[in-house]
Amino acid sequence: MKKNEKTAIILANGEFPRNVVLLDKLLRTKTIICCDNAVQNLLDFGIVPSFIVGDLDSISEKNKTRFSKIIIHDADQESNDLTKSVKFCIKQGIENIEILGATGGREDHTLGNISLLANYMDDLTSVKMLTDYGVFTPISQTTTFKSFKNQTVSIFSITPETLITTENLEYAVKNHNFRSWWEGTLNRSLEEQFTVAIDSGKIVIFQEYQ
Repeated sequence: MKKNEKTAIILANGEFPRNVVLLDKLLRTKTIICCDNAVQNLLDFGIVPSFIVGDLDSISEKNKTRFSKIIIHDADQESNDLTKSVKFCIKQGIENIEILGATGGREDHTLGNISLLANYMDDLTSVKMLTDYGVFTPISQTTTFKSFKNQTVSIFSITPETLITTENLEYAVKNHNFRSWWEGTLNRSLEEQFTVAIDSGKIVIFQEYQ
């Protein structure tokens, strides 16, 4: 990996993407970091990863041997393989990360991975989680998002004390806090952009694809 490479995809070990836009991203991205046995899904798609990161509890012995030179073994049991991959990217000077394959499969992994976005944003210029249906974006300050009319928008408050105000969403929110994740779901954009203002803390925004 070149020292000036600032963007990477992390492929987690959930369901492999089916959306053609995401598959095209995989084909066009130079740096792809695989979480442990996600490497097999990538190989089946015809791409060799740049690095494989994790505790190596699920990768095959065959792939361990084949890719020994690009494996980053991290045995820390206090974090998952996705977090280990993000930390590796940060050490390499990567500033912009798109996470694929982090949903599907076990629901506890999916929920954990979504909530972890709020942690990752502290050390990165940009981090997003892309699924077959939409994109999750964490924010810690007032942010305006590009959108389209009737786009489904959901707001997940990682810090329940955060006061949230929205503009250009169908169900307006004004200085309100969501104490449960379901409370801010299934809103809709009214225009080609919408704004979410917060007084503190962190939230995650989900937007469906057009």
